[in-house]
Amino acid sequence: MYILIGIVALVVLYGIMIYNGLVRSRQMAEEAWSGIDVQLKRRADLIPNLIETVKCYAAHEKGTLEEVVKLRNQAQAVPAGDVAARAQAEGLLSQALGKLFALAEAYPDLKANQNFSELQASLETIESEIQMSRRYYNGAARDLNVKVESFPSNLVAGQFGFSKREYFEITNDADRAVPAVKF
Repeated sequence: MYILIGIVALVVLYGIMIYNGLVRSRQMAEEAWSGIDVQLKRRADLIPNLIETVKCYAAHEKGTLEEVVKLRNQAQAVPAGDVAARAQAEGLLSQALGKLFALAEAYPDLKANQNFSELQASLETIESEIQMSRRYYNGAARDLNVKVESFPSNLVAGQFGFSKREYFEITNDADRAVPAVKF
């Protein structure tokens, strides 16, 4: 009888350990997503200043500027939990920002403007931090997904409604391509 009670107690303790591990992994993934969200917000807040600086020099490039603003607003409108849609919207915004910086190459005065240079450097720093946050989030999501799918933790995960997380991935194949270098 004591052996049976001991076995049941061990099984219950093991289940509690699995549950707590799943909770820890879920919290890590949520905290990691929060880190991405903070960096994306910083980038979104920087864009209006960048646009205003470029407007002073390139007023006739209105289409490019409007596209950046439109894509920024679309990215901010994506619901907080929709990782795939947010990744897609942010990818499109990154492309538009690339066009904006290509536009700056056509305007030497803009390129030499200290305010623009500082904004561009800030944006490059934020982009780097977004990449680091994305890697951290994807690692946390991977750890949670492994626990949700692995036996025996999948039994506990199913019972308590734990689910897999989507990865924050580049959805545009052009962003994955190796740039061509020509001399």
